[in-house]
Amino acid sequence: MSPESTYGSPPSPRRALPQDPWWKTAVFYQIYPRSFQDSNGDGIGDIPGIISRLDEIAALGVTAVWLSPLYRSPDADNGYDICDYCDIDPRYGTLSDFDALVAAAEQRGIRIVMDLVINHTSDEHPWFQASRARIEPYTDYYIWRPADSNDKVPNNWTGFFTGSAWEWDNRRQEYYLHLFDVKQPDLNYHNPAVIAEIKQIMRFWLDRGVAGFRCDVISLLYKTSLDDGDGLAILRGLEHYKAQPGTHEILRELRRDVLDPYDAFTVGETVMVTLQEAKDLCDTERGELDLVFYFDHLEVDRLFARYGPKPFRAATLLHRLTTWQQGLEWNAVYLENHDQPRIVSHYGDDKQFWSRSAKLFAVLLLTLRGTPFIFQGQEIGMTNGDFSSLDDLDDVESRTMDTLMRRAMIPQKVRWWLIRTASRDNARTPYQWNGSALGAGFTTGEPWLGLNSNSVWLNHARQTTDPSSVLNFYRKMIRLRASSDTLSRGGFEPVHADDHVMAYRRTPVQEPTGDHQEAQDPAYTVWLNLSGKTRRLKEPWLTSTTAGTNNPTTGSDPVQPPICVASNTGRRTLDGILLPWEAVVIRSGQARPWTAGHDNARDSRGVPGIG
Repeated sequence: MSPESTYGSPPSPRRALPQDPWWKTAVFYQIYPRSFQDSNGDGIGDIPGIISRLDEIAALGVTAVWLSPLYRSPDADNGYDICDYCDIDPRYGTLSDFDALVAAAEQRGIRIVMDLVINHTSDEHPWFQASRARIEPYTDYYIWRPADSNDKVPNNWTGFFTGSAWEWDNRRQEYYLHLFDVKQPDLNYHNPAVIAEIKQIMRFWLDRGVAGFRCDVISLLYKTSLDDGDGLAILRGLEHYKAQPGTHEILRELRRDVLDPYDAFTVGETVMVTLQEAKDLCDTERGELDLVFYFDHLEVDRLFARYGPKPFRAATLLHRLTTWQQGLEWNAVYLENHDQPRIVSHYGDDKQFWSRSAKLFAVLLLTLRGTPFIFQGQEIGMTNGDFSSLDDLDDVESRTMDTLMRRAMIPQKVRWWLIRTASRDNARTPYQWNGSALGAGFTTGEPWLGLNSNSVWLNHARQTTDPSSVLNFYRKMIRLRASSDTLSRGGFEPVHADDHVMAYRRTPVQEPTGDHQEAQDPAYTVWLNLSGKTRRLKEPWLTSTTAGTNNPTTGSDPVQPPICVASNTGRRTLDGILLPWEAVVIRSGQARPWTAGHDNARDSRGVPGIG
């Protein structure tokens, strides 16, 4: 069976609607520059390397690229500690290289979005060095406090990398706040001069042609007070800085004074926000962010963030997805990024059913409601790193977690198992361009982080020429999504879920009636078997999603098995059986969801409807 047959006959290309902002129908691709493509043999990816791979990016079908930080940085946290916001780190290239990247991307119809890290800077930033010395106007650019009456830290807050959120500075003879690493002091947003500096930074990059920003931990900017936090063991003090009114005021000011005049896009990384807090950040009427990244759907099998495993349930995943899919005006849809383990290793099966489960997550990502973000390597099914010890890791968070667990007397084998499965370095191993034993096409030198040994067979070059590869499956799913109003703009409703199987329906766009109304795209139902065993669909669920979709006859003619618009197994019809890690997309009828007593309902054509 040819790969094209997996997709049947896709709908004709969707209409471009003037009211759609460009980012709403875009497909984003995140690049972690140091791991993407090295051009000079120093083992670190760079901007000329990115330029050399733009054709591969364009061939995937993406229309925007988000770049993780390229700014000058001492590299305490892999570039998220910035010492110069208006220059490129020499390891990555020059400003001229960056300008060339923007121009080359534009020639291919690709927009560039920068990572904006403005909760904190590096402690080596000139602002911080001047603030330490009390040199104006920088004295109050950061959050400084003297020791309390007992010569102790100003409050009981704990940071994201564990331990106290305060560090003593001998030069200034005060403590400074750092919610993250000790080398990442938090900026003081009670100072209007800081906000003015951020506006200038944003204009600098917008003037160079970037289309917008991904905003790092943006929900933490404003610290309402420095009172002691509640008695949480982790992230004590969170209630004083998470999604505070002051942060909303700052975001509205940045939107009004900078983003709107440039028609710039923003997506914000949020931390532990509720649905309502997320809506307050990105609902259109709020005038703040366009989209937000949340984490609930990636913590189905976790007790806390990426640590503390618990059993996975497909029903829990669908419930969490539904909460956000239906709760937000529009979603930023993602399954991987530079901080998360590879999805095929996290929720999938990266051994026996590696290819099929990697394709299942392509179906999930590209059939959800919202703007999809693909992380580099996800499109070829890259897996977690094959690290053998803590010495193989570069991630500062992983080392900090090991220290914390060691103090808690957790055995070494358990510590390493937890870190190995959850480390951020799982997503940061160099891109596997080919099967070369020397650098896998990423570099001709020594890579900054160890390559995965499976690059011998799991690589871009091999998949490019394989019609049934994960890469080519992603390309086709992106094309299918772009061709369908329903998949790119339609609604979302859950259909069914249990411990292993889940299904949801994408409903057609409700266009206003009028003389020029065009034919409506059909509904689609997506079935996913998130397990290594064959599962049989119960008849009511099968009836509720397939009846009336493929037999436009009348009377008592039997309903034929529905044709699969997409499948990761190559099947043409759905017969009520889902193979291990199988994903199918089928056209659905335009009737109400199935309920008991309505299984014999018929639609206006006399075909059994979705009861």
